[in-house]
Parts: sequence; structure tokens; C-alpha cells
Amino acid sequence: MDTKENFKNFVKKNPKLISYVKKNEMTWQKFYEIYDLYGEDENAWNEYLPKEEKKETEEKGGFEQFIKSIDLNGIQNGIESLQRVLGLLGDIGKQNVPQQDTYKPRPLYKHFED
Repeated sequence: MDTKENFKNFVKKNPKLISYVKKNEMTWQKFYEIYDLYGEDENAWNEYLPKEEKKETEEKGGFEQFIKSIDLNGIQNGIESLQRVLGLLGDIGKQNVPQQDTYKPRPLYKHFED
């Protein structure tokens, strides 16, 4: 009975197996036989469980591992490079704008062509 309970827990951790049974691609009996022979061995379940899903079930601290793997210096360098590029583009944009003459109103007492 212990193997049966372990199999149920394995199926709860890997709900992708349920879709195979619903689509009539596999039966619970065949899955149970695989589990009984090989247990939770990755090689036995490669065909039915994609690697991403297995990683999620195996690693509870996946988010922590992701945070630890972030290269903060690389991100900082990327931000600095982006700021430099935007600064250069801003300078180029300022150089291409023609200088506008300041408006000088015509004195009120003068007419055209005076």
C-alpha cells in the first residue's frame, strides 16, 4: 500500500500525467507499473514529463536560485550603456534643431516699407 500512496503523491506533484490519461494516450495501470519498476527516476519519465516541469517539482527554491543567478554588475553596465546612448541621441537631436530667430515686433508708428 505504501507504493500506491507514493505513486499518488508523485501524480499530484506531476499533474501533466493526468492529461495523458484523459487523452487515452496512457493508462493509470501503465503509469503505475513504470513507477513501481523505476520509481521517480528521471530517465523513466523523460517521455512524459518535460524537463521544466520536473525542475519545478524538484526545486522548491527555484525563485531563490533565479535571484541568486542575476548578475547585478551586468545589469548596471547595461543601464549605464543605455544612458550614454540616450545622451548621445539627445545631443544629436539638439544639434539638428535650427536656431529660431527671436521675434522682434515692428514698432507701432512705422508702416510697411518705411
